[in-house]
Amino acid sequence: MKKIKGNTTPHKTTQIKAGSALLSLALLASACGSSSSSGSSTKSVSASAKQTIVFAAGGLGSEGTATKTAIAGFEKLHPNITVKLLPLSSSSSSAKQQLTQSFIAGSSTPDVFYTDVIWPPSFAKAGWLMPLNKFHPNSSAFFSGEVKAGQYNGKTYAVPWFINAEGVYYRKDLIPTPPSTPAQLVADAKMAMAKDKSITTGLAFEGAKYEGAVTAFINFLGGFGGKLNPSNLNTPANKKALTFMHNTIYSYHISPQAVTGWQEPNVQSAYLNGSAAFAMNWPYLFALAEKPGSIVAGKTGWIPFPSATGTPQAALGGDMLAINAKSTHSAAAWEFIKYLQSPSVQTQRAISAGDPPALKSAYNSSLYSKAPYYKQEKAVFKYATPRPITPAYPQISSDLQTMISSTLSNQGTPGALLKSTAAQLKTIKG
Repeated sequence: MKKIKGNTTPHKTTQIKAGSALLSLALLASACGSSSSSGSSTKSVSASAKQTIVFAAGGLGSEGTATKTAIAGFEKLHPNITVKLLPLSSSSSSAKQQLTQSFIAGSSTPDVFYTDVIWPPSFAKAGWLMPLNKFHPNSSAFFSGEVKAGQYNGKTYAVPWFINAEGVYYRKDLIPTPPSTPAQLVADAKMAMAKDKSITTGLAFEGAKYEGAVTAFINFLGGFGGKLNPSNLNTPANKKALTFMHNTIYSYHISPQAVTGWQEPNVQSAYLNGSAAFAMNWPYLFALAEKPGSIVAGKTGWIPFPSATGTPQAALGGDMLAINAKSTHSAAAWEFIKYLQSPSVQTQRAISAGDPPALKSAYNSSLYSKAPYYKQEKAVFKYATPRPITPAYPQISSDLQTMISSTLSNQGTPGALLKSTAAQLKTIKG
């Protein structure tokens, strides 16, 4: 469905506006007609019984096609289980609203559904998610950052489907050796701008007042040993990171003031048109950069934002899978989840839809032979860092967006803005 995850996880290039009102009606209609073959019973139907489960996920574009292919493969292996796909809006915020409406209505469907990496805490707190511990999910098979995103109060409520993490693209023809510190990135950006006059942007990143600025901030924090801890935001390391973001525009002059309004498509354009030496963005851009005819094909490298402390951070994005707490088909739903997490299905989706596998073992010669850039992507995913795992994250993000926007717009000093925001965050109850 190639989506930009609105106020949650930005990671795609095209936001296709589906008719969310119509989709909401479809979701509620499905909610009224439970897939359960045992009425209102809360006892789960055996996975071996003949049944239908409802899967709510995006249904547009190459991602939708990959999902339908996976469903067909699962049904072939499990002829007793029919999977009904319930398409959700390509807008993440609208999809979340659709699911919320169904849960508030107390429906037992959808049985299984996708969740953005920042939804599980609030959904779990509301009692809408089934704890998955009884299924004994193999957490070690996946990247640890995404595993943590699905946990809340000591229980696992969502498991990885595919992963995204935000890294830094760079021009290998201009910067043969990737920088290992933020200071070196600045020096390399200036050198590239001086060497090639077509490079008008040393570092492109998302600075508009939206969720993308928060994920960018997480990356910058890693460069200085900072952490996005709402209860301890005002630290020297965090101040250095916020100051660095400000200085890319006003002191180092490697980022244009226009970044104060930039989102992923703007960063994408700057890199693909050859005007940016470095660009902070999500994995999807790698495939576009290597596409035949691209002016940066064969010239692209991808790394986590360099860290002076030796421990980078790559803001976590991606989708997870969860089961409705009221579903009477949890056994079949879990079988379906296991299938979606299997190596061959993960690899097929990565190649056809561009969704990086959440399964670490899927990064092998079979994948690299079709899409070699995934080898560099895996090196970034190991640094994937989740946003604060709390039901209060939406309010936290809103305050952080204001702080970052004010900093980049030069409406206050980074230190003062960080201090005042830290005080605000301490008043938020999770």
